[in-house]
Amino acid sequence: MTTTDTTGASPTDTAIRNVVLVHGAFADGSGWRGVYDVLTARGYRVSVVQNPLTSFDDDVAATRRVLDQQDGPAILVGHSWGGTVITEAGTHDRVAGLVYVAALIPDSGQTSGEQYEGFAATPDFVIDIGEDGFGYLDRDAFQRGFAADVADSEAAFMRDTQVPVNMAVFAQPVTEAAWRSRPSWAVYGTEDKAFDQAMLQHMAERAGAAVTTVEGSHAVYLTQAGTVADVITTAAEKASAER
Repeated sequence: MTTTDTTGASPTDTAIRNVVLVHGAFADGSGWRGVYDVLTARGYRVSVVQNPLTSFDDDVAATRRVLDQQDGPAILVGHSWGGTVITEAGTHDRVAGLVYVAALIPDSGQTSGEQYEGFAATPDFVIDIGEDGFGYLDRDAFQRGFAADVADSEAAFMRDTQVPVNMAVFAQPVTEAAWRSRPSWAVYGTEDKAFDQAMLQHMAERAGAAVTTVEGSHAVYLTQAGTVADVITTAAEKASAER
């Protein structure tokens, strides 16, 4: 496995100054605050998508709506389920590169659910599904499965403010995988309990992503915001050099 050479440099000589952040299931865009703060301090223009999590099409539309607002090329970043969203939305003409943060990375014609096939189960990541087809993470297992390295009080708040996802999204295939035409990067935690580590490695390597691993849970976008921001900075710099 390769590790990206990340830096904390400001983007003074970088053409790409726009970053769009896409959250995953059971969460909202506020979890990106740490990444947002680091990147804006470096001079990037950062936009955060608020996915409704009501359907695959709705989330992709929400992301494309934010991409339409960018004033130039952008790095598109997705966490967890957000990885599927950016894989579909990332063919937008303003997307210059993709960053997958503890994320699903489906191929063209593949559903999110199909990516789990052949990999170990994740018993600490428990989803309770209601009669309406929307799922929440089990309250008792939430911190253990999603945010094991988050302070108890903050993990409790995340648990109690989680956003349910329409489970049907995991059965809808991607039409065209953006990573096949865009450079990509991936970062994930070695203690992620939402995905099998072999699954995370397989998805990233198949996409040809430059991979960074860091000690952390599935909530690495929150607990390792500095590292995630460094990977995004590297993506912006390298994508700019290739343009």
